[in-house]
Amino acid sequence: MKRPTGTIFEGFSMQSIFHFGEKVDGYGVPVLNEREVRASAGILFFLAMVSFMNAWLAGDFMYTRIFVVAFLIDFAIRVLVNPKYSPSLVLGRLAVRNQTPEYVGATQKRFAWSIGLVLAIAMLFLVVINQVIGPVNLIICSTCLLLLFFESAFGICLACKVYNLFHRQKAALCPGGICEVVPRHTIQRIGVAQMAVVVLFFVAMVPVAKTLTAAAPSTSAGLNNAVAGEPAAQAEDCTPPDGAVKIGHAQMWKLHHNCQ
Repeated sequence: MKRPTGTIFEGFSMQSIFHFGEKVDGYGVPVLNEREVRASAGILFFLAMVSFMNAWLAGDFMYTRIFVVAFLIDFAIRVLVNPKYSPSLVLGRLAVRNQTPEYVGATQKRFAWSIGLVLAIAMLFLVVINQVIGPVNLIICSTCLLLLFFESAFGICLACKVYNLFHRQKAALCPGGICEVVPRHTIQRIGVAQMAVVVLFFVAMVPVAKTLTAAAPSTSAGLNNAVAGEPAAQAEDCTPPDGAVKIGHAQMWKLHHNCQ
């Protein structure tokens, strides 16, 4: 059946949906907008951190399971279909739509996101399907958080650096021009005095942290009891969930629920 012209179907094809990267005049390879990629990484990092800390401190893995499913769907779309339809990248595009695009090579991004997709599949199998709780989950979650943080905070795609180790054709158009060897500008150089200030800052923070830690109350339960005029919690309310026990955070769970 011939597709009608002059309608919403004009220009529509499977190739227009299933492809990776955009063609932009002046660039010899498919590209992506690094600004929206970083914005997307920041969104995912925030949601991942919220769910991770909820599991770490409260022993509640419900939000982690929800995030794993959402993360898997998002990365499956951007790797297997088209990045422009990835929900987090769409939100990232909305956030930076008034900023000048920074074009970077798409090929190495696909490699990096494929690693993220593999990690998401592993987490789906462990956390969502089998509800496994242990150090393996912690390692995978920490890896995802590390990759997202470096992408969003520094514009450094760690997995993209691994790309050159497995491909004869090196990555092109890397963020910040890090694929090419270029001399640093004067404003980018770090002097001895600057490093000395950083070192002194961290040295000075050590006694500050010790002083504030020593002055802090051992728990918040006493204060809450004084205000409320009642016991911190009933015995049955102070039993940590199995998830907190398995990851060795039973005492921390009690602390955050005023059970100590």
